[in-house]
Amino acid sequence: MAFDAAMLSVILAELRSFALGGKIEKIYQPEQDEIQLAIRAGGETRRLLINAGANNPRLCLTATQKENPLNAPMFCMLLRKHLGGARLAEIEQPAFERVAVLTFDTRDELGFATQRCIIAEIMGKYSNLIFTDADRRILAVLRPVDFTTSRKRQVLPGMRYEMPPPQDKGNPLTVTQAEFCAAFAAADETRPADKWITSTYLGLSSALAREITYRATRYPDTPLRYCEADRLWSAFAEVMAIVRGERPAAPTMASDGGRPVEYSFLPLTQYGEAALTAFPDTGSLLDAFFGARDRATRVKQRAADILHLLTNAQARITRKLALQREELADCAKGAQYKADGDLITANLWQLSRGMKQTQLTDYGGEPDADGNYPTRTLTLDERLSPAQNAQRLYKRYNKAKTAEIELARQITQGEAELVYLESVEDALGRAETDQDLAEIRDELHQAGYASRMKAAAPRKQKAPSVAQYRTDDGLRVLCGKNNLQNEYITHKLAGKDDYWFHAKGLPGSHVVLFRGEDAPTDRDFTQAAEIAAYHSGAADGQNVAVDYTLARHVKKPAGGKPGLVIYHTNWTAYVTPDPETIKRLRIKG
Repeated sequence: MAFDAAMLSVILAELRSFALGGKIEKIYQPEQDEIQLAIRAGGETRRLLINAGANNPRLCLTATQKENPLNAPMFCMLLRKHLGGARLAEIEQPAFERVAVLTFDTRDELGFATQRCIIAEIMGKYSNLIFTDADRRILAVLRPVDFTTSRKRQVLPGMRYEMPPPQDKGNPLTVTQAEFCAAFAAADETRPADKWITSTYLGLSSALAREITYRATRYPDTPLRYCEADRLWSAFAEVMAIVRGERPAAPTMASDGGRPVEYSFLPLTQYGEAALTAFPDTGSLLDAFFGARDRATRVKQRAADILHLLTNAQARITRKLALQREELADCAKGAQYKADGDLITANLWQLSRGMKQTQLTDYGGEPDADGNYPTRTLTLDERLSPAQNAQRLYKRYNKAKTAEIELARQITQGEAELVYLESVEDALGRAETDQDLAEIRDELHQAGYASRMKAAAPRKQKAPSVAQYRTDDGLRVLCGKNNLQNEYITHKLAGKDDYWFHAKGLPGSHVVLFRGEDAPTDRDFTQAAEIAAYHSGAADGQNVAVDYTLARHVKKPAGGKPGLVIYHTNWTAYVTPDPETIKRLRIKG
């Protein structure tokens, strides 16, 4: 669902109830197009997230804390200079547009009371973040817009801020039933009702229009000719009452096969009750909807060099293995070379130099019913003597025999390297912070890939930051997010009587369940196995096989790649990981 004006209106109402009069304690800019304001109000501190990116623009209170860059960007430094200690005085949404104006009471450089404004334009690829003074003169803009970008509206420091050009649509908050019914009667009756709503009224997304149509007709795409004006108005008015704050909002996410597809401030009944998940507020709703998507986007941006390296290396090794397997198949001809050489040696007396071809009786073959042995036609090199022709075939036989051994060794090495690269790719998908990415770069540097990565110089090593969990029965569980972390918890932190878990036959995390004073319960084992299954290539699978054993039985083979282990004594559990349970058991930090 697009972040529409109706969603923004509900979010701003929640923000007013918490943050008006609140004090800004800290300002962060974890991403190039995102800021977070830590606001202290009512005895608690919460973060206001404003994302002005093209992919997932939004404004909401969030519980997600992202890693910040070592050096704050200039836009962030300017906000800190003017808004440090400021109080949120006013929150507006002009003309029901996708624009939020946050006005702060603060002091200028001379100590006089003044106001500053943050204007968030949440408009898809045109989203922007503008910082102005009390007279709406622009002091800074996250994404400047000059004449080369737009001839209609420029947004540059020093200019006075102007709202985006108005749309020729009605305001859904102020429309009356009579006006609505008159517009309905004048509309093309063949047009779908949801398309008519979005083209007639301002600030409503397609998903919300479909929901209004569904509530009125039980179908999301009903043409106007089959709609009743009063029923459509009733559903429309019900939704607008929530937007105006006359009825409580009910933030809900709709999923399809566990994958989030839509979100809204009200239940999207068009998807069916089973597909809906309710949330206590819009902030937790948007955190859940955008959390995994934001992390994947962030990793893709910051790990482009690693992804490029892995893709090229996997393609190169796959091509090399295909050629080696073809060569290995050719080595099967080696036995034939030896048989031909033996046949020539046995018939040297009837061969002479200069012969190009000969037919010889093969007494090593099977005779037919009459007792006649088969004859074979051999091609000879006329420049060589018969004995030299035989020696040439013996050399081919020995070469094929040696190549068969070497190719088998190289193919085994190539297959092992592919498995290793798959484990790195799997770890990259679980990377959460810049430190996780730096550890993966260090690991690849140790594995000999440094020349193909940026920032490949080895760093000063420090203890990896592994994921920590606590089972419902109170036992500590550690989970590695990459191969360096896997080695760290398996070989450095785990005691010999602690339990080690790993998804069977799949790339994934090493998981260690630390024993307490008493033996772990069945629930401890199950939850640790679920954590291992969730952090593997079968995160969405059912009845995932997870091997577990005492840590004393897990060994690293000599010369093995990071994260590679062997074990021979183990049990196997079959579990279906529940993402919500895994998140609940996670210890923040």
